[in-house]
Amino acid sequence: MTKKLTAYVGTYTKGESKGIYQLSMDVSSGAIDDVQVAAELENPTYLAISNDQKYLYSVMKVEEEGGVGAYSIKSDGQLSLLNYEVAAGSPPCHVSLNHHNDLLFSANYHQGTGIAYKLTDNGEIATVTSTVTHAGSGPHERQEKPHAHYAGLTPDENYLCVVDLGTDEMGVYSIDNGTLTNHCTQTFKPGTGPRHIQFHPNEKFAYVNGELSSEVIALSYDSKTGTFNELQYISSLPADFEEESIGGAIKLSADGKFLYASNRGHDSIAVFEIDGETGHLTLVDHTPTEGSFPRDFTIDPTGTFLLAANQNTSNIVQYMIDSSTGKLTPTGISVAVPNPVCVVFTN
Repeated sequence: MTKKLTAYVGTYTKGESKGIYQLSMDVSSGAIDDVQVAAELENPTYLAISNDQKYLYSVMKVEEEGGVGAYSIKSDGQLSLLNYEVAAGSPPCHVSLNHHNDLLFSANYHQGTGIAYKLTDNGEIATVTSTVTHAGSGPHERQEKPHAHYAGLTPDENYLCVVDLGTDEMGVYSIDNGTLTNHCTQTFKPGTGPRHIQFHPNEKFAYVNGELSSEVIALSYDSKTGTFNELQYISSLPADFEEESIGGAIKLSADGKFLYASNRGHDSIAVFEIDGETGHLTLVDHTPTEGSFPRDFTIDPTGTFLLAANQNTSNIVQYMIDSSTGKLTPTGISVAVPNPVCVVFTN
């Protein structure tokens, strides 16, 4: 029997996009169809799905306020708004959940904040439980103030990592019933512009991509102390590339053998092999994304396909992943979605 997965696409709605889109993908053939609007809202650029697959959370803008919204996932894949929590100012740029689906976290680029929200048993956003506000700046013209870009948990869920592009830092916060308390700060070299963090399946290593420096930073992680140490900086661009490009997203294969990083400008996905003993990365390949500005991408739950979201050309391009080399091969499948930012699958 053919199995189909549903994916949701977060977008910018400055152009033709109407909000969050959904699509179906056949895990055997890779065929993608049923592309349609799942929910209409403004600038749902980043999404997260609860572990029980019942709820979807999105950053959102409501008139002159920004925040996060909660949706129930209906049997046909359509989204039904439960409620939202907004405040004056620009919306966040990232959302994530804990494993128990009772805490939601967001990072606000414009305000330099990380926010924790309590969730109810029926998936609604109950209240803001904690807000942390970063301070500082960096040498790059885009680092005039804090710009929190990612808020995600460590694998043990004891700490929240708030990655800040503006300060070249990652704030690490302990979590007590939704209250965030500063635990430590991981500092990166000036001008890196750290954007996202991803953890290795062995939970001993973590990887941060520098948006401004187009690098990937390998870190060791000590779960006993909740601290990190730098292991390596490595460029995600070809050595001879001299034009303008910035880092987008990073993802790891489920087996922890490979890391992928998107380059916006070079318009490619960089493929790295991971040394499971040392955590170090070795560049394997660069694959063109067949579009412009791959802001984010995702790997499907089976680990077979990678979908790259090209924001400026409004197309999502599919690749087959070679499980032995990590290399990407275009499948010839591309679908039109206006100004896509991120793609998330249900299981």
